[in-house]
Amino acid sequence: MKKINGTPKNLKELLQNTKYSIHYYQREYAWQLKQIQELVDDLTDEFLIYYDPTHERKDVAQYGVYFMGSVVLAGRENAIIDGQQRLSSLSLLLIYLRRRLLEVGMTIATVDQMIYSESFGTASFNISVEDREPCLQALNDGKNFDPEGYGESVKNLYARYQDICDLFPEEIDDAALPYFADWLTEKVYFIEIVTETEQDAHKVFVSMNDRGLSLTSAEMLKGYLLSEVADDKRREKLNDAWKAKMLSLKELGKGEEEDCIKAWLRAKYAESIRENKKGATPEDFDLIGGSFHKWVRDEHARLGLNSSDEFEQFIEEFCKFADIYIRLKHWEWTFDEKQPYLYYNAALSFTLQSQLCLAPIRAEDLGETIDRKILLVSRFIDILIYTRAINYRSMDYSTIKYAMFQLTKRIRNLDVPELATQLGKEVADLGMSIENAWDDFRLNFYTKKYIRHMLARITDYVERGCDQPGHYLEYVAVKSKRPFEVEHIITDHFEWYQDEYGSREEFEATRNRPGNLLLLDKSTNASINDDRYPDKLPVYGSEKGNVLSAALVAASYQHNPRFLKFMGETGFEFKAYETFGRNEIAERSGLVGSLVLALWTPDFNQIAANGLSS
Repeated sequence: MKKINGTPKNLKELLQNTKYSIHYYQREYAWQLKQIQELVDDLTDEFLIYYDPTHERKDVAQYGVYFMGSVVLAGRENAIIDGQQRLSSLSLLLIYLRRRLLEVGMTIATVDQMIYSESFGTASFNISVEDREPCLQALNDGKNFDPEGYGESVKNLYARYQDICDLFPEEIDDAALPYFADWLTEKVYFIEIVTETEQDAHKVFVSMNDRGLSLTSAEMLKGYLLSEVADDKRREKLNDAWKAKMLSLKELGKGEEEDCIKAWLRAKYAESIRENKKGATPEDFDLIGGSFHKWVRDEHARLGLNSSDEFEQFIEEFCKFADIYIRLKHWEWTFDEKQPYLYYNAALSFTLQSQLCLAPIRAEDLGETIDRKILLVSRFIDILIYTRAINYRSMDYSTIKYAMFQLTKRIRNLDVPELATQLGKEVADLGMSIENAWDDFRLNFYTKKYIRHMLARITDYVERGCDQPGHYLEYVAVKSKRPFEVEHIITDHFEWYQDEYGSREEFEATRNRPGNLLLLDKSTNASINDDRYPDKLPVYGSEKGNVLSAALVAASYQHNPRFLKFMGETGFEFKAYETFGRNEIAERSGLVGSLVLALWTPDFNQIAANGLSS
């Protein structure tokens, strides 16, 4: 191997006006929500330690740095051998920042030059992979993009960009945005390792990753806990139990064993969290998110770990909570009629669910009690998500983690009736409601995913109420040959409706009300997307529609006893419309609002007493 050069470089030095290639045999861009969330949280949390609204932009030069690890490059082609996941993800973050800056009338040339640049008269993205270009171009231009038909990398890139839009914290507002962009480009560092040949680059990569495996925090926690168990036979038995749980957790996915321990410790033992202000120091919640084995060791006395018996009980408690965590994850990933809210909440990327669900469970609780507590907490999360969404309140991790941690402490170790009472109080104390905000609720970039899932839940609810099979899973399926989309009943042709609406803004505001929205599969939606309302009605009433679209059609009320029975029993005022103007949209929005209230009105006492009603 010839000489290797390792040079510290900030992100600007690494990416500005510099082209990189990723060879065809390199693995796909594979990051998921978990990895992009960690990246966004780590970077924004670090920035907020230093940021002060009274600062000038030049003050960012004095902010601290953040180290992102090494990147291994090879040859004249600047091939990325190690680091493409991080660099590709950072490019997505830069595109997001660029779009946000443009929205407030700003541009930062450095950011542009880190995303794409010109070489030999041709502009292209700095991390250049041919099949990714259309997706990146659409994102960079702020245009719609359909990832169907593209490979894994493109689908993941598109999904992770949407995640960044959801996850980016409100604390970094329009005023703070250029400061963050400066800090990201100037203060985030890598070690760039460059070799002359690709073969040498691979040798470096193997040496860095294969020569000895560092112990994980989970392994070091196990070593510490077992070392405090005095009896050899008990220690051996507990070691076997720990290893079995670790194996089961690893089968869930990469890093799940560490995520389980973090959720358990935060749910049951953490007492403090870093405040969202400059200079605040990491507290229990934050320290558990890093080297949690050190936190347990440092806090052993507070955790009641003072004797061999207490260490044994601690390990046994973890094993029980690991089993519960595994069940939680299966319910999040596979829909179960007995625990539906876990799936609903996970589908909307609520990542603090495990922590909250574990909080009220006691080590001595048994099956039905555990299930009832999980059902109550997941139902509260379901109501919280839609209450905040309808009130245009962010659900991103950095915005809600402080409030959710305080809630974790308030519901810790409560019995079922106490938990139901407390969760009812939590809803009352939100300071917002669905009912009061409903008239102002509209479809927009932020609410789109919530409205899609809301319409799926409502449609499924009415289908089941009419003794038909529910199709919720089909409506929300992402990887489907027949994906469903939000359909506007009134087509986007302001010129057709100028006599009714005074301005395009008024037209758009009315058009995006919930009463003007349906779910239709993509191909059907595309086929009628540009039609007038009377021409859409035959499709709405056909097998290509669903129970909500069919309710617009007069024929649906004839010879349909199940639907009429459902209306009679529930009092929902469904109505057919020959024309569909602003008054009809308002009336139908009221109907949708009544359905929303039926689905998201707190029912904690009923769940505490009887479980989930059929």
